[in-house]
Amino acid sequence: MKTYLVPIDFSDAANNAAHFAAELSKQTNVQDIILMNVYYISVYETILPDPNIMMLRDQEIEENATERIAQLEKLKRKLQKQVRPGVKLHVRLNRTHLLRAVVDTVAIDNVDLVILGSKGNSSSKETNIGSHVIKISKACPAPVIIVPPAYRYNLIDHAVIACDFNKVTENIPLGALHKLLGKQDIKLLVVNIDTDNKHANEDPERLAEETALHAMLKGFHARYYYVNKPDVINSILGFAEKHNAQMVIALPHKYSFFQSIMHNSVSQQLASSSSVPVLLLK
Repeated sequence: MKTYLVPIDFSDAANNAAHFAAELSKQTNVQDIILMNVYYISVYETILPDPNIMMLRDQEIEENATERIAQLEKLKRKLQKQVRPGVKLHVRLNRTHLLRAVVDTVAIDNVDLVILGSKGNSSSKETNIGSHVIKISKACPAPVIIVPPAYRYNLIDHAVIACDFNKVTENIPLGALHKLLGKQDIKLLVVNIDTDNKHANEDPERLAEETALHAMLKGFHARYYYVNKPDVINSILGFAEKHNAQMVIALPHKYSFFQSIMHNSVSQQLASSSSVPVLLLK
């Protein structure tokens, strides 16, 4: 893992995600952290009056851009005192839409991990998780970490990964998991979503999948648990809190789990109360 990308809109949540990235650098071999502010101005805003009969002139645009760069540089100076020695911080101002800016930057700069605040970076005044998180999590080719605004970095030594043991060899991106966690002494708490009690009933197909998963995760000091409650989302988040885990990992085929978090009352819990970030693997 060599490069992090942190979108910054100067909200508290985004700044907190940047501090998370700086602290995480001490646990990984990251070399570069890009702090990117996205500043999109429609061409119509420069030629058409707004409701106040004012026009956005070139000079005003440049002054706004200069101020944004100055804010990024200020944040960079703060983070430089936090990061692991040798890590380089870069500031970037991108005049396009947030989603395109993230996807393009990931491709051009070979970004290994995108770190987002769960609020901010959104055009609407949302009280829950920003809609930008769903869009970026779907389109971004790199793994994404979502950091709740109240979260303060703790050394990551336990992570919860939710799994339903359904075709595990096909659905678990082992390469991405090794790339992100392989060199770190992180213990995986594997929570099996087993609402049908197949494990207790010793279902042959389920037992075969469990055996395959145990072999795949042998190097991660994995421990296995079973959840058969219908309220899967609250069960997983509650499990993470109970076991003092510092991260919840969502698998690519489980993005429906993450979208459920976004679209119901649990979104408020994750955005405001959850003690752990969520890592979306790819």
